[in-house]
Amino acid sequence: MAITGILPSSPFLGHVPFYLGKSSSTYFTHNSVCIFKVKALFWGSRRSVKPADKVLSLGEFTLSEADSLGDTGTPEKISISVVSSISEVSPDNWDSCSLDATGHQQFNPFLSHGFLSSLEESGSAVEGTGWIPQHIIAEDESKNILGVVPLYLKSHSYGEYVFDNSWANAYYNYGLSYYPKLQCSVPFTPVTGPRILVRNTSHRDQVFDILVSAMKDLAVKFNVSSLHITFPTSNEWHKLEEKGFLQRTGMQYHWKNRNYKNFDEFLMDMKQSKRKNIRQERKKISAQNVTMKRLRGHEIKASHWDTFYKFYRNTTDNKWGTAYLTRDFFHRMGAKMGDNVLLVVAEEGDEIVAAALNLIGGDTLYGRLWGCLPGTYYANLHFEACYYQAIDAAIELNLSTVEAGAQGEHKIQRGYMPVPTYSCHYILDEDFKRIIDDFLVRETAQVKLVMNLLQDSGPFKENVWN
Repeated sequence: MAITGILPSSPFLGHVPFYLGKSSSTYFTHNSVCIFKVKALFWGSRRSVKPADKVLSLGEFTLSEADSLGDTGTPEKISISVVSSISEVSPDNWDSCSLDATGHQQFNPFLSHGFLSSLEESGSAVEGTGWIPQHIIAEDESKNILGVVPLYLKSHSYGEYVFDNSWANAYYNYGLSYYPKLQCSVPFTPVTGPRILVRNTSHRDQVFDILVSAMKDLAVKFNVSSLHITFPTSNEWHKLEEKGFLQRTGMQYHWKNRNYKNFDEFLMDMKQSKRKNIRQERKKISAQNVTMKRLRGHEIKASHWDTFYKFYRNTTDNKWGTAYLTRDFFHRMGAKMGDNVLLVVAEEGDEIVAAALNLIGGDTLYGRLWGCLPGTYYANLHFEACYYQAIDAAIELNLSTVEAGAQGEHKIQRGYMPVPTYSCHYILDEDFKRIIDDFLVRETAQVKLVMNLLQDSGPFKENVWN
């Protein structure tokens, strides 16, 4: 018995064949993606899993002696547990792990207790939406938290931005269940950052290894098909390969700040035709009597979030069909994240007609969501609100990078160049692991080829982009 699948890992790659089995084959096309989801999600039996009700102990682990850097007061034993809500961990403890993992200069707002708790408290990432929090916590004998892992038990593959629908369909065709699975990620957020968040002690590497082992043990305990760590750092990605995880590569588009003093200085690094096009696009905004504003922190009122939610729903209803985030999420997140939130608004007269949501990190501006008033159209407003205003803000705030979200080759001609993203996949079934590994080898080769082609045809002058 055999199945040959073909599924595009991203819109620009075309078809990447996904082979299963030993003899005859069936061919799946790009238009079959939605069928994959329906069959895998709602047909056949599910694996029986009992998630942690509140706190689940995964046991104690003994640490070896501290290295030469000291930390003689660090206890020798740590306990590992699973909590069913981030509310079981104090914001200070969680954020201390997050900040130590990223460093203050690379602060990642999506890893903060404020952002993640907003997802749970608002009903956006909860059991009812297929995201059951199962966060892993490492504590020493004095109840000091040494590490945390944002982890979810999932009943589907929505909101991940690393697509495994063909894998789920293959399991289904073999009479096996792909769901539930464990997902280590920030829900609905394709942003790279550390996933195993460990305090900066002399036992840091040991705690990291123990937390990874705990995730793998939990996958076995829950009898899930797989464990996925999406958008980890490059450093984590390489470490996890040594621990039995399959490696996957994706691609996004980021803008880099070369110490520009203003937008025009950035434009001077571009080829003349691209520079002219961007200037024309920006001029059309004012010609349509649209005014752009950037609001931050306390400048963003409750009415702004209500308006933005209307825009967000207009986008999801027209493009995706599913709104992952609730209205309450935006209000909670805005209140908790403060000046780390930047909302770009477009006004015609006294009316807000469009907006783009960004979060500000230590050295990066993260563009996340966009929407406009239903039934309206303004030429080039999407480019202005999402890309050019973000560049203006990054230059003003002296940030090194703008990450403009997933997909979109149109970003290249506006100064956003392709960069690799990573994910790691622990497949419990050895046969499927070998097959998926083969698929990923071929997919990675295509991603690298496409990235090279796109970089060679970029909008910058020779020797500017490297």
